[in-house]
Amino acid sequence: MVHYQRYIQLRKGVTVAAYVDEEDACVHLSGFNKRLKPKLVFFLLFCTLLSFCLILAPHLLPLPTSTLSLLYPSGAGEQESLSDSNTHVCSSVSNGTMCCDRSSIRSDVCVMKGDIRTHSSSFSVFVYGTKNSGAGEEELRREKIRPYTRKWESSTMATIGELTLIAKKSNASSTDDHHKCDVNHDVPAVFFSTGGYTGNVYHEFNDGLIPLYITSQKYKKKVVFVILEYHDWWITKYANILTHLSDFEPIDFNGDKRTHCFSESVVGLRIHDELTVDSTLMEGRKTIRDFRNILDKGYKPRIQGLVQEEQRENPRSKNPIKLVGKLEKPKLVIVSRNGSRAIMNENLLVKMASKIGFSVTVLKPGRTSELAKIYRELNSSDVMVGVHGAAMTHFLFMKPGSVFIQVVPLGTTWAAETYYGEPAKKLGLRYIGYEILPRESSLYEEYESNDPVLRDPNSVNDRGWEFTKKIYLDRQKVRLNLVRFRKRLVRSYIYTMKKRNEMVRSQ
Repeated sequence: MVHYQRYIQLRKGVTVAAYVDEEDACVHLSGFNKRLKPKLVFFLLFCTLLSFCLILAPHLLPLPTSTLSLLYPSGAGEQESLSDSNTHVCSSVSNGTMCCDRSSIRSDVCVMKGDIRTHSSSFSVFVYGTKNSGAGEEELRREKIRPYTRKWESSTMATIGELTLIAKKSNASSTDDHHKCDVNHDVPAVFFSTGGYTGNVYHEFNDGLIPLYITSQKYKKKVVFVILEYHDWWITKYANILTHLSDFEPIDFNGDKRTHCFSESVVGLRIHDELTVDSTLMEGRKTIRDFRNILDKGYKPRIQGLVQEEQRENPRSKNPIKLVGKLEKPKLVIVSRNGSRAIMNENLLVKMASKIGFSVTVLKPGRTSELAKIYRELNSSDVMVGVHGAAMTHFLFMKPGSVFIQVVPLGTTWAAETYYGEPAKKLGLRYIGYEILPRESSLYEEYESNDPVLRDPNSVNDRGWEFTKKIYLDRQKVRLNLVRFRKRLVRSYIYTMKKRNEMVRSQ
């Protein structure tokens, strides 16, 4: 499940308040002016002066960065803040110093340059500057940072290890005697945590892997990853991706007590938006498609191995990756769920899709599922169908130009569009959001037809995350209106066949 509740409430509350305040400033005055026409000129001048003050206020009285982040928690406003931080903040760091960018609502990032040395026992990282002629060491600056990308969720961040970054001046003898390097690295380091919501595929990609790509790609694999809350299973699960981001073995910061020395380090990961990469903030104008190319390279050798294994077991079987002519049926993959938000008439959906002309595969991802096998299925598919939830993250495995149909249960419209719909479009998928009607929800059997749970889900969501989770995420299943849903499948089939015919004609 996507843990989005706190961010939603923050966005909602602040946006509404900001809008009402600005509107009230002149709308109420305008009504007042109509009743008092002799004073029309006075009030027009007053509104003009007030508007002038609102425009100049940010320049004359700069707001704290955190306030600006609250006013623009998503969309263009946040991207503007991120663009500023990437372009100006910490873009130039003097040797022996550090710079911390705390302007984003999503994550803090600190950059250190100079003689950098780890000290895992005290959960610290030191950077030493100009040699001090006197005895001992002089501390110049101290910063604390939790290198995880859900900064606005205080309860989650409290579970992330906090690093202390210390800039010091020292003489040569004190540095050599007390902070000897056990391992010298001639490439930069990126420090980050795999704690928090790691274990959920959405968070593993959104909070970890994509930000790791965003932060490290400029080093062209010449970078070492230093990981807090290190998990062997995470390394194994994403080894195919990590080897295309770094040429070096990752370091377990908590478990490796040796002193590792670097000349440059980035502590924390930069994040742009949900499951995406903003090309305007990237060197070389990289996009989410470039990240997907990393996935393609990472999983290709394993997929080829799977094909060879199958051919040895059944020499007559065809190569499922190989592109076949236009007579081959388009492939539709249903990402199936058990329990909450499952499709109760999934078998009938499979039969209907087959009759339309699709070759149907039902995929049931689990915690132990090998990602290369999931990637293989979706990378070779034409259409993916699934109900809103963390497994929809696998749309990243589809080729641009494919169709992604997301079934949107009651009470999840905003989240479905924000966390999967919009990112899918940015990847280049043809996205179709299918919002179910109350009769298609299992909740229809539990509540009266005029109950707000069915009639006005937004009012229920406004009551808080616990209500959203308990009612719409944990207790709701879906029974699709197949007559209504069939229209989406037919459109997808026609679109896919048309695209295939165009490809054949162009060859």
